[in-house]
Amino acid sequence: MDYDKLLSDTVKEVKFSGIRKFFDIAATVENVISLSVGEPDFKTPWAIRKEAIRTLEKGKTAYTANSGLIELRRTISSYIERKNGLKYDPEHEIIVTVGGSEAIDCAFRVICNPGDEVLVPEPSFVCYAPLIKMAGGIPVTVELSIKNKFRLTPEDLKGKINERTKAIVFPFPNNPTGAVMRRNDLEKIAEILRKTDILVISDEIYSELTYGNDKHVSIAELEGMKERTIHISGYSKTFSMTGWRLGYLAAPEPIASQMLKIHQYGIMSSPTISQYAAIVAMNDCEEDVQRMKNEYDARRRLVVKGFNDMGLTCFEPEGAFYAFPCIKSTGLSSQEFCAKLLQSKKVAIVPGDAFGESGEGFVRVSYAYSLAHLNTALERIKEFVNELKG
Repeated sequence: MDYDKLLSDTVKEVKFSGIRKFFDIAATVENVISLSVGEPDFKTPWAIRKEAIRTLEKGKTAYTANSGLIELRRTISSYIERKNGLKYDPEHEIIVTVGGSEAIDCAFRVICNPGDEVLVPEPSFVCYAPLIKMAGGIPVTVELSIKNKFRLTPEDLKGKINERTKAIVFPFPNNPTGAVMRRNDLEKIAEILRKTDILVISDEIYSELTYGNDKHVSIAELEGMKERTIHISGYSKTFSMTGWRLGYLAAPEPIASQMLKIHQYGIMSSPTISQYAAIVAMNDCEEDVQRMKNEYDARRRLVVKGFNDMGLTCFEPEGAFYAFPCIKSTGLSSQEFCAKLLQSKKVAIVPGDAFGESGEGFVRVSYAYSLAHLNTALERIKEFVNELKG
């Protein structure tokens, strides 16, 4: 059997995730301290777990509507209006998905015709470019710079738009850099996009994990942007519900109705128990979210200070739960730095180039771990850096 002839050429050309590749290597090392996975270390709040137990006890385990429980869609609609001032029709403009990842996949598949270009600011999460390719589109990198705090600038955007540009991914707050786009930044980008037919796929999974006095602003909030934006979010990061596999999208009805076809045939409906639990998450767990956010903020400050003190310049992340220190001063590549660190100090972090070529010279460190865990890891990394200096 010649499997090479049977398999899709497009899928064969897609590389495996650089994050998972390095994580799998780290898993073979005994007593490793890992700062590599972007998963909250908090348990899902008890109120959410209790609702899931109650749902099981009542036998509410059947399929839901394809779009999701109408009660949950109404809750999502109210939540977005409360947080962002945006109104979406729960009947026709909201779909409950299997994590934010499925929503992203559906977005690319519903808009891409062969040869369409989708702009992808990088460094950014690893899934965008592969999913665009598998949908028949062409990912076009928009390189972000530390000098601009890894924010997308009008100059970055203008240089990449052409007649084939169909959409742009908006990955803010950003994984891996922690960069955040503030309202004045968004206004400049919106001014350009309003003159085009370009869609925005706004991945806002970290929207509740924004630090400082200014709250997260969705680009869909700006004048003329809601009708061209697919708003995507979920429960994994905000509510520490990674294994519950639940997300959602909100989009204009002409777009959402076509996305529903993909979800309908490929998924049927999202996990029922998770949907009931998500209603409680959005309605009753604001204090839990704030508590977790406060913990992340303390960890954020510890990690940034730790890297700067050891001589590795670290941009101050304003969102998510990652730091992105620069390791160029060591003379090692991102891959070399992480491999040698793992081998000599048993600390696992992720090479920056896993998030695009513009991530070379950086490493991603997740601070979704306890302060004790972080302090031990930072001490080992400091030893490693000092040894490199000789």
